[in-house]
Amino acid sequence: MLSRGPLLAGAATVALYLAASVTPATAAPAPLSPKPPSPVIVDALQRDLGLTAEQAVARLANEERAMTTEATLSGTLGGKYAGAWLNGDATQLLVGTSDATTADAIRAQGAQPVIVSRTLEQLNAVKDRLDQAPAQAKAGASLWYVDLPTNSVVIQAAQQAGGEALVAAAGVDKDAVRVAVTTERPQPFIDIIGGNPYYIGSSRCSIGFSVTKGGTPGFVTAGHCGRTGSRTTNPTGTFQGSSFPGNDYAWVAAPGNTPRPWVKGSGGANVIVRGSTQAVVGSSICRSGSTTGWRCGTIQQHNASVTYPQGTVSGLTRTSACAQPGDSGGSFISGSQAQGTTSGGSGNCTSGGTTYHQPVNEPLSVYGLTLTVG
Repeated sequence: MLSRGPLLAGAATVALYLAASVTPATAAPAPLSPKPPSPVIVDALQRDLGLTAEQAVARLANEERAMTTEATLSGTLGGKYAGAWLNGDATQLLVGTSDATTADAIRAQGAQPVIVSRTLEQLNAVKDRLDQAPAQAKAGASLWYVDLPTNSVVIQAAQQAGGEALVAAAGVDKDAVRVAVTTERPQPFIDIIGGNPYYIGSSRCSIGFSVTKGGTPGFVTAGHCGRTGSRTTNPTGTFQGSSFPGNDYAWVAAPGNTPRPWVKGSGGANVIVRGSTQAVVGSSICRSGSTTGWRCGTIQQHNASVTYPQGTVSGLTRTSACAQPGDSGGSFISGSQAQGTTSGGSGNCTSGGTTYHQPVNEPLSVYGLTLTVG
């Protein structure tokens, strides 16, 4: 999703297996690579976004440029910055600002300025207040997030009253919040049937990204898949840390296995991971999971809070890529940049759905992990 003439890049893929020698990367986002996009990503974008090969390649290039432009402008604008997002076909990066005098600086970077009344800092503060509301109030809402194009915080709830109750309990400015009635009710994508690629007792989840810590190989995945101390098989490992709800991330140490900088793409082909720079809202993104394989969509929002039956998880990214039970923990990738691990969602890959992923840089930082990159 996002803005400019020739434009930016970053598409997605999906994460699954990890194993062998590679060059490690730290939790800090690695620099973007000018290498051509993987055919696996291009093919998936053609299938899931209805693009031609040329359109897919152009979109990825635009999205990659958007990542760099957003990073530059967010620093330049400082407290006046109100977020950045791509338009529908990723040919234009739009940048929100609360100060009209910064418009020329935004245009100088090839982006389109959008003058708004609230900064990103102010919107995030509203959402933080919602996150801190009592659990009983949050139970009446399905999810909430900062919606950059509308310069507001959106609450989705089964009933209008449920969203309004959350607003009241949090004590936030009603003018900054929109309540939308929805049938969406996210559930963690965990399957107790069993299967690839790793198991926790009789349950199955998906590997996110290969990591190392102090020379010990392992992988990041969803926190709801297992608690600290839980054992895994195929590969054999142990949950060293897990957070859910609140967050939805975990890391599993799997000694004796070989970490690889790959995500399993379409037809079993591997997509290489080169870093973990966060893609801009509106960018294409792909995910990989042990139930539905390789699926793509676009990034709709960052920093969404979702209420599952087990509690609320905050800081998630919302996408239009579909997923189903068993895909939990699997990788989200945009271009060659790791984005996060599958948390949950609604719908399915037959009728379509929405998914949420935990940004990967958070567990990398919290647990002191090194992302395996090529």
